[in-house]
Amino acid sequence: MKIFMTGVTGYIGGSVAKVLLDAGHSVYGLTRSSNQINELKEFGVDPVVGSLDDTEILIEYAKRSDGVIHTADVSHRGAIETFISALRGTGKPLIHTSGSGIVGDDAKGEFQSEQIYNEETPVVRDLEPIRINELVRKSGVDQGVRGIVIVPSMVYGTSLLLPRDSIQLPMIIQKSKETKAGVYIEKGLNSWSNVHVRDLAQLYLLALEKAPSSSYFFAENGEESFQNLSRYVSEALGFEGRTMSWSLEEAVAEYGLMAQYTLSTNCRIRSVHARNLLGWKPEAESVQSWLANQECLTI
Repeated sequence: MKIFMTGVTGYIGGSVAKVLLDAGHSVYGLTRSSNQINELKEFGVDPVVGSLDDTEILIEYAKRSDGVIHTADVSHRGAIETFISALRGTGKPLIHTSGSGIVGDDAKGEFQSEQIYNEETPVVRDLEPIRINELVRKSGVDQGVRGIVIVPSMVYGTSLLLPRDSIQLPMIIQKSKETKAGVYIEKGLNSWSNVHVRDLAQLYLLALEKAPSSSYFFAENGEESFQNLSRYVSEALGFEGRTMSWSLEEAVAEYGLMAQYTLSTNCRIRSVHARNLLGWKPEAESVQSWLANQECLTI
């Protein structure tokens, strides 16, 4: 299939593109910078220079393609509405990337929540990413689009295309290097589910080829508390497992509210549909093993 992708120069999007190309699919990749054209071409991606606000470009390439995979801004309603309009009545897939932060709490690092979500757990919150997820799934009911939503948890692993990083672990690693100890916020008792980027990319491939319309998939393969993550990072950095608490106030002052939403919350999910409906079988190493094998982290 010929697939139009947004976010192709990013961490998740680039990794998905690499897996699609390796599986024999072709990729049109949207990029805002003409400076990345040659890099993308070297990997076999057909670059398309533009942004999510370039409606005519989105329509043109959505219609040219056999499907669309959106891995860029999860809250860009305009892009999703444009894709649905362009694909209306075709039955082509539209895969939208959300994020498991939509089920996160406000633990502030103080406790591990007992709440674990799967795809059927009701989530009643007034959040734009949730409304966009519903819009994509509804397109599979009344717009003739094979709308699919994938909701990754904390993603780790080395990017499969361009050199890019995820969000959460790099923040922990950077601060841990400064303090010479693995850091966590407040008590660090909060937990997040996680998934290796290669396993996540394989889920996109399965969804593209097999997922029914209106599908909704959480993506996880285990979970860790932030205390544990900080210890793994400390060991990987050569700090012999030393850890220390970092105040939420200081974390927010340094990284903004992103630190609160991604490092001090609980976000515990289970990938029931991905495993049962698509036969998804994550095989990559655990986050602990991956960190231990990153020789480049040692300083």
